[in-house]
Amino acid sequence: MQVRQAASLALVVSACGGAPMPLTRPEATHVHGAHGPLVHRFQSAEQWAKELDDPARDEWQKPAEVVAAMRLEPGATVADLGAGTGYFEPLLSRGVGASGIVLALDVEPDMVRYLGERAQREHLANVRPGLVATDDPKLAPQTVDRILVVDVWHHIDARDAYVVKLRDALKPGGKLFVVDFEPDAKHGPPPRHRLASATVERELATAGLAAATLTETLPEQYIVVGTRP
Repeated sequence: MQVRQAASLALVVSACGGAPMPLTRPEATHVHGAHGPLVHRFQSAEQWAKELDDPARDEWQKPAEVVAAMRLEPGATVADLGAGTGYFEPLLSRGVGASGIVLALDVEPDMVRYLGERAQREHLANVRPGLVATDDPKLAPQTVDRILVVDVWHHIDARDAYVVKLRDALKPGGKLFVVDFEPDAKHGPPPRHRLASATVERELATAGLAAATLTETLPEQYIVVGTRP
């Protein structure tokens, strides 16, 4: 489900492998509720690609460091929820190798179209774009080694139910990685929609995952990992 940073995935959002969330863009619609997740749509892939694939994003998103933390192995299956324009897909594709699979999932049909075209254009043969529901990642039980959710978690409605579906999709020993914004980050959603890393840890732990916040050098974000026993 914008798996972020979804994925953006239990509402109307595509976190585009992690979107900076510039809420003034005319192509997007959004709702600023006083409580609950931020509802936001990313409906024009070409327009959002200018924002989401801007090389300047690398300075704060540090995609190579995020993927390195996932410790991907050749032949692994990884799901990128909220893959959007495919910002993380080249790195994920190389990480799992020719024998691996990258499930690039999004709730926005235009993003899924763009993902497919990008995979062909960049010869990412192991990338498989897919359209998912806002409340269902559509992952079969125990089929995924890694799940990546970048800049998406704060969008998800009913996270307690959604994380159970992610847990069930993981193979034993599989890991869920949630990358989201620190309270004082320059990028990201309005402050009232931000989640503390401790909150994410609790949500993952409640679903039965062994949860911890990783040590990293991301300037504006944290990485919380949940491991299925």
